[in-house]
Parts: sequence; C-alpha cells; structure tokens
Amino acid sequence: MIRLEGLTKRYGRFTAVHPLDLEIPRGQLFGFLGPNGAGKTTTIRMIAGVLRPTAGRVLLDGKDVVAEPAEAKRRLGYIPDRPFLYEKLTGLEFLRFVSGLWGENGTASDARALRLLEMFELAEWQDTLVESYSQGMRQKLLISSALVHAPDMLVVDEPMVGLDPRAARLIKDLLRNFAAQGGTVFLSTHTLEVAESLCERIAIILQGRIRAIGSMEELRAEAAGGAGLEEVFLRLTGGEDVAELLASMRAPAPEQA
Repeated sequence: MIRLEGLTKRYGRFTAVHPLDLEIPRGQLFGFLGPNGAGKTTTIRMIAGVLRPTAGRVLLDGKDVVAEPAEAKRRLGYIPDRPFLYEKLTGLEFLRFVSGLWGENGTASDARALRLLEMFELAEWQDTLVESYSQGMRQKLLISSALVHAPDMLVVDEPMVGLDPRAARLIKDLLRNFAAQGGTVFLSTHTLEVAESLCERIAIILQGRIRAIGSMEELRAEAAGGAGLEEVFLRLTGGEDVAELLASMRAPAPEQA
C-alpha cells in the first residue's frame, strides 16, 4: 500500500505540490495524470525517496520513506521518466549490480535477472555493454531493474518512452498482472489511452493540487460530460480552451463582401 499524508514540496516561495493525501491499496493500478509542470514527477520522486518532502510523509506498507528509507525502498520498484544506467556494464551485470544493492546475490537473483532479460527480449544482448543499447533496449533494461528484487509496489513515470508496439503491449500486460497478483502500481503517463485502458482509479493534478480523483465514471460526472479520458482531462485542466482556439484557427476565414 502507498499512503501519502499531507505530502508537500516547496522551492522557496513556490509550492510545487500542495498538501496531498492519497491512499493506493494493494492490488490497485492507479493513474496519476496532469499537464506538464503540474507536480506529477515531483510527487513521484518524493514517493521514491529521490526528493525529500518539505512537509508530510510517504508510507510504503507502513514504512516511512524518510525515517526508514532502506526498509521502505526495498518494497518499491521505481521506473523514472529518464533512464540512468551504467553504460560500462553489460545488461546482466547491471541487473546483478541492482540486485546487490538490495543484498540479493546468488543463483536465485541471477535466475530472476535472466528471466527478465528473456521476457524483454534482451537475452541475446545480456553480455553486451549498455552503451551500445538502443533507447528502447535501455528502457526495457530499466524496467527489468525495477523488478529484479521482486518489489511489492511499482512507481512508474512514463514507461512507454522509446518502446515499440510489441514492447509497449508487454509493459501493459506486466502492469495488469502485477496488480492482479496483489501488487500496487502508481502510474504517471501522458498517454491517456494507456491510463484509460489500465487504471481502476485516476487522479488528475493541476498546479500542484488534485483536481479530481475517482473511477472513469466518477471523473466523467466531475467533468460534466466527455466520453473518453481525453475529453475529461481537457475539461478538468482547461485544455478544452486550447482545443477550441486551435479549431477556430483552422476554420475558414469569412468571405468579404
């Protein structure tokens, strides 16, 4: 379970994330959406322990990320929006390195790493240096590294970047199965179709505050209409005005008498 209690982040006088209270139970795939600069990645980095909150706290299965960082983070797999990998390691060496950070070494952790490389079609390149990997291969290795220590929760920021359709479908199935087996998934993405097809509950954040939260049916009611998530999102974030402006710009100019 992921629990946020009054989670806040300020930079001087600017508040990037206003006091945020959320609870995502086990077995739920939760979507976290918002326009650029809304506070999504800041929130995710606080959950993962990369950023320290100004106020409030993050609890991962009851463990405080700040007060008990090792115990809390051990339960979490974090997939950031920008992959950072050690390029002078091979794919298998990198997964072994990550496993070692969690105190997991030996045949069991190696077997898990090899299964992940096979699943993501990286086995052929497991002994190749990461510096020669394509963007999509790097993303798949990053996702593998988030799973190699068998976490109970996943925090995912834009997982589909650089992936081909086959790999993207694999990630969708993986996230569904992870939640179905009792895991917790906190997913941020700009691909609204992905969020709509995967997530049981969705929160929309705007200017550091939760604008709406609920199932698709509840969000439609909040937005007073809209068949799909894109229309709902635009209504709740003000993007509908932009869409209307673009439509008016494309409209033919009136004929002059």
